[in-house]
Amino acid sequence: MDPIRVLIADDHTLFRHGIRALLDSVPDIALIGEAATGDEAIAQVRALRPDVVLMDIKMPGTNGIEATRRVLAENSGTAVVVLTMLEDDDSVFAAMRAGARGYVVKGADEEELLRVVRAVTAGEALFGPAIAERLMAFFSDAGPAARARSFPDLTERERDVLGLIAGGHSNAEIAARLFLSPKTVRNHISSIFNKLQVTDRSQAIVRAREAGMGQ
Repeated sequence: MDPIRVLIADDHTLFRHGIRALLDSVPDIALIGEAATGDEAIAQVRALRPDVVLMDIKMPGTNGIEATRRVLAENSGTAVVVLTMLEDDDSVFAAMRAGARGYVVKGADEEELLRVVRAVTAGEALFGPAIAERLMAFFSDAGPAARARSFPDLTERERDVLGLIAGGHSNAEIAARLFLSPKTVRNHISSIFNKLQVTDRSQAIVRAREAGMGQ
């Protein structure tokens, strides 16, 4: 059988080198390309058509979640495994919504990573034991309790701003309601977009309404 063809997208050179050494040590998986940004990953997938992309979430330019969406929109035969330091519920769900079939934290052991790569190639979805436990805990919670802990990285003020965005309010209306300057509102919105790993207001609204905000 031909080896599983893997592309890694991560902006840390040493981490890519470590993954390369791991994959070079097994006969059934081959690293065929590397990318340091989301845009490079999209271009590399177009050129190389890998079976699996190991995708970091936080990269310069296009983030890993958006890159995953674009990769899968163009290449239905490619599976994406999110490989990141982030373990929060929002990151897991964002990866799932983008179409990722696997999610492995960077602290996982080598066998877990290899197991996930092989599983997604076979058409399975595998999120690792730590992530599976988080998913089970989240979905076993009552709806209001789960919503209350949504977006844990946001400050209380950012939650207020996001709730008003989800309610369809303009920046000027948010500033007036919260007694903030327009510049401060813009700064809060920029921080919210970064923490939620979204690129525009419409994506932020979708994320917020899925969490029960603005309704």
